[in-house]
Amino acid sequence: MPRLSRRSFLAASAAAIAGPVLGAAATSGEVDVAIVGAGAAGIAAARRIAAAGQRVAVLEADDRVGGRCITDTRTFGVPVDRGAHWIHTPDINPVAKLAPRPGFDIYPAPPGQKLRIARRNAREGEMEDFLSALVRSNRAITDAATRGKSDVSCAQALPKDLGEWRATVEFVLGPYGCGKDLNEVSALDLSKSSERDTAAFCRQGFGALLARLAQGLPVQVATPVTRIDWGLGLDVATEKGRMSARAVIVTASTNVLTAGKIKFSPDLPRRQIEAATKLKLGSYDHVLLELAGNPLDLQNDDLVFEKSERGRTAALLANMSGTALAMAEVGGNFGRELAAQGQPAMVAFASDWLVQLFGADVRKAIKRTSATRWNEEPWVLGAWSAASPGNQSARRTLAEPVGNKIWFAGEAVHETLWGTVGGAWESGERVAEAVLRRLGVIKEPEKPKRPPPKSTSSRRR
Repeated sequence: MPRLSRRSFLAASAAAIAGPVLGAAATSGEVDVAIVGAGAAGIAAARRIAAAGQRVAVLEADDRVGGRCITDTRTFGVPVDRGAHWIHTPDINPVAKLAPRPGFDIYPAPPGQKLRIARRNAREGEMEDFLSALVRSNRAITDAATRGKSDVSCAQALPKDLGEWRATVEFVLGPYGCGKDLNEVSALDLSKSSERDTAAFCRQGFGALLARLAQGLPVQVATPVTRIDWGLGLDVATEKGRMSARAVIVTASTNVLTAGKIKFSPDLPRRQIEAATKLKLGSYDHVLLELAGNPLDLQNDDLVFEKSERGRTAALLANMSGTALAMAEVGGNFGRELAAQGQPAMVAFASDWLVQLFGADVRKAIKRTSATRWNEEPWVLGAWSAASPGNQSARRTLAEPVGNKIWFAGEAVHETLWGTVGGAWESGERVAEAVLRRLGVIKEPEKPKRPPPKSTSSRRR
């Protein structure tokens, strides 16, 4: 079996995926590593394992790669991300670094955001008040997480004197930032998340970029894994056949795991299932509107919030990548209830909301529309994970290998970049390295020998 040092392995990974790795993807037989799911984590893990010369198979339940990151070019005739769209911290984002150029144009998102109060833009003093309330709230959540004896909810940690800004702050930090209302989010989990103040967009689509990075990998789509037997051996069952492996990496969402869509024999340890339950996915959807003639009078990729008095609100991303598309983003409990009513109800809310903020002429400018409903996607069942109060440690628990045969990867097991494509990618790379070490492919560097301790006899005397 070939053995690699960590340095040579990383060098090989950078040059991988120039062409087909293993040819046509097999659905039965023997492999070194079977990967369940072809989202960011699964793609990252497969690239690393293939670069190490190991036999790998990626089994994807859906009919496409990308997971929660997919670009649609059919609905509006231009690329639009129906899932993840923001490329956080692009300077260090592992996916952005791998973007082929020319071919993919990654450009910075405009700094800051705009705020609407009724049908006008916020004045300078009002914007300062809002940003001050946001900063104080973030600081209070961090203080509660670091000084408190127990992990409380973010809602409990908020300052009591937010006044007229409370509802807006709760939306920005909760449904918009976490996909959940703040009473359902661990203060410790949110405080541990890395800063995401800088971001970028991919003009060709974030999902399109991810799909490009999957080219050449042995991915079998429309092949849901139904069962993983990990008793004496290690077998993966699909509707198209069975596959034996030396290791399995599972990148399915926490909601898919807890829904029992994949059976395990023996059952997974109880602590693993409980950890997935504590990392339940939130709700976050896009309502897409084509607006002719820029009736909102906004710049490309402007981010707009509303000074709201209740939870029925959204965030607006206008003129996406210079197109006529506006995206109203809804999340949390309100977003979940709205999405459950179907696309017509979602489009109606977004249209009425924009009219309320920008005037009746907006309605006349609306052309084609569409909406996502991620809670109904059978192989996702939600948006992204956010730990419930008191359960931030569930991320480490879920990351524990099971019997040195099964590993879990994805945004849910990343402690600082949860909820991001970059976090899922890093998780996949880390797990791939752990698996390769377990298989003896990566040779750990020898630890330097410690010099013998100096004699202390004179000191004793």
